[in-house]
Amino acid sequence: MRAKPVPGFSMQLVSTDDNPVPPDLRDGMLQTADGAMLRYAFWRTAHPPCKGTIVLLQGRGEYIEKYFETIVGLLARGFDVCTFDWRGQGGSSRLIKNPAKGYIDSFEQYHADLDTVLNGAVLPDCRPPYFILAHSTGALIALSSAPRIASRVQRMVLCSPLLRFGKMPIGQNKLKFIAGVLSTFGFGSLQLGSRNVNYEKRRFAGNRLSDDMRRFERNNNFALAHPEIAVGTPTAAWIFAAAQAMDAVSDPDFIGSITIPTLLIGGGNDKVVSLSAIEEMGFKMRSGKAIIIDGARHEILQERDVYREQLLAAFHAFIPGTAP
Repeated sequence: MRAKPVPGFSMQLVSTDDNPVPPDLRDGMLQTADGAMLRYAFWRTAHPPCKGTIVLLQGRGEYIEKYFETIVGLLARGFDVCTFDWRGQGGSSRLIKNPAKGYIDSFEQYHADLDTVLNGAVLPDCRPPYFILAHSTGALIALSSAPRIASRVQRMVLCSPLLRFGKMPIGQNKLKFIAGVLSTFGFGSLQLGSRNVNYEKRRFAGNRLSDDMRRFERNNNFALAHPEIAVGTPTAAWIFAAAQAMDAVSDPDFIGSITIPTLLIGGGNDKVVSLSAIEEMGFKMRSGKAIIIDGARHEILQERDVYREQLLAAFHAFIPGTAP
C-alpha cells in the first residue's frame, strides 16, 4: 500500500548562499506503518531524455541539504533524484526525547523507511529505472535490504559502506557486547564515544571525513547553524543495532542472496569504516565488486575533486544509460 504525503507536518529544506536548494523541488512528508514521519524530496532533470531515478541514501546523522551539490550534478547528467532523511535525523521524526542523539532501536526501522519512500514516492512519482547511490550507514541499509528490493532497484553504488567499524580503542565485538548490555538494561539512549556531545564545532585539522576544507566547513557551519537538523554522537542502541546489521550482511548465505548488481567504493584513507571489510565483501559477492580510491577519506562525495570525480566516474560507468 502506498504511503501518502502528510499535510501540515513538514520541515522545509534550508537554503544558504553557498548551498542553495536545487530548483524545481518537490518535497513533503511520508508516514511509515509504525508512525514515523519522513522528510523526502525529489527533483526531475531538465536534461531529457531521463535516464532513470537515483535514490540517494544518506549516512548516519546526515540530511538532505548536505547532498545538494551531488543532486545538482546528477540532474545535469539526465537523472531524476529522490532522497529523504532516515528517522532519527535530519527533518524526520525522532525516536527519543533528545533530538540531537543518534538513536535507533533496530535496522528493521530503517528498512521500513526505505520501503515507505520507495512505495510512497519513488515508484508512483519518479521515472524508472531506479538506482541507489548510498553512503556509509545508508549503504549498509541498502545492502541489508537488497533481497527485498531486488524487484524495484536495478543497480546500487555503495560509497564507504559501513560493513565493519574502522579503527577504535576497543574491538567491534567487545563494543557490540557493551552496547547490547546497556540497551538491554534500559540505557540504550546513552551516547558512546570520545566526545559525549550533541554537536560542536569540529576542526578541519585531523578530521576523518574529508580533505576538502571548503566542503568540510560548509557542512560544519550548516550543522552548527541548524542543530534541529544535525545529530551528534551515536547512542548505545544505535551502535548495537548497527553491529547486528553488519553481522547479518557478512553471513555467507545472505551474501549469496544478493542479486542486485552492486559496486562498492572505498576510500584508501578511510578511518571510519573498515577498508578490508569492503574489499572482502566485493570479493565474496557474485553480483558485486569493490574498488578503492587511494587517498580519499570517509565522505568521498564531500571530498576534494580529485577523489570525488573518481567516484562519480565509476558511478556513471556502472549505471546504465549514462553517456560517456
